[in-house]
Amino acid sequence: MAYTVTDLLRLPEGAVSLADLDPGDTSGFDGGKKQAEKDLVALGDELADLQERMYADAYVGGSRKVLIVLQGMDTSGKGGVVKHVLGLLDPNGLQLKSFKKPTEEELAHDFLWRIERAVPPAGVVGAFDRSHYEDVLAARVHQYADEAEIERRYGAINDFEKGLVDSSTVVLKCMLHISAEEQRKRLLARLDKPEKRWKFKPGDVDERALWRDYEKAYEIALERCNTDAAPWYVVPSDHKWYRNWAIGQLLLEALRGMDLEWPQPDYDVDEQRARLTRAADQASTKS
Repeated sequence: MAYTVTDLLRLPEGAVSLADLDPGDTSGFDGGKKQAEKDLVALGDELADLQERMYADAYVGGSRKVLIVLQGMDTSGKGGVVKHVLGLLDPNGLQLKSFKKPTEEELAHDFLWRIERAVPPAGVVGAFDRSHYEDVLAARVHQYADEAEIERRYGAINDFEKGLVDSSTVVLKCMLHISAEEQRKRLLARLDKPEKRWKFKPGDVDERALWRDYEKAYEIALERCNTDAAPWYVVPSDHKWYRNWAIGQLLLEALRGMDLEWPQPDYDVDEQRARLTRAADQASTKS
């Protein structure tokens, strides 16, 4: 294909209006739900191969890693991405972190303290289900911090992410963009199905009433923290199948872009094969 999903979904620089970005868009994919689900599964082998190459590179001293940041309104599908996209990876090379309400210990430190402690090690694909952006989203909407502190945090986030990239981390920031109507349907679906009601909290309705406040907070964060080092990708998420396929493609394109090769041994392969053969012959003779 002539385009890449990376180019298609990358947020342009400048002012951001989420109202101008269609959450039901399926650009870049010509099929429907069944085809997208099939195509996503088909990515699994190459994703796992590239993941293992990165893991092998770290095993011999490399520092490369990937950090996927998942942000979005309630019901936008962060858990679905973890299940259907990251579920294609080898769990041995995957690190997941879900950020909840800060603990008293975490509140005693700078807002990035708990984030820095969760950065994946070399060779690993890490994923944040919510992230440091909560500290400029919920913090702005609920006024957990004053305007000066929130303003400081945008710069701190940019510096933090630039540091990650400078230390060989590929940062994929995905804003899962859904409509208010689609959120309403998903919340109602949770109430309609007994096996889903555990996901619903009465507070979800209160948060929904602040939709426009959150939308404005997102627009500011997207604009202020959309950098060359760590750009934002706005993923239309009204269609779960498209969301999953698109993020699978973003991850695949990121791994491909790392030009990962199998590490070359620092020993003579033929010599070691001969040594191993002699050792096997000696063991056989002694037995």
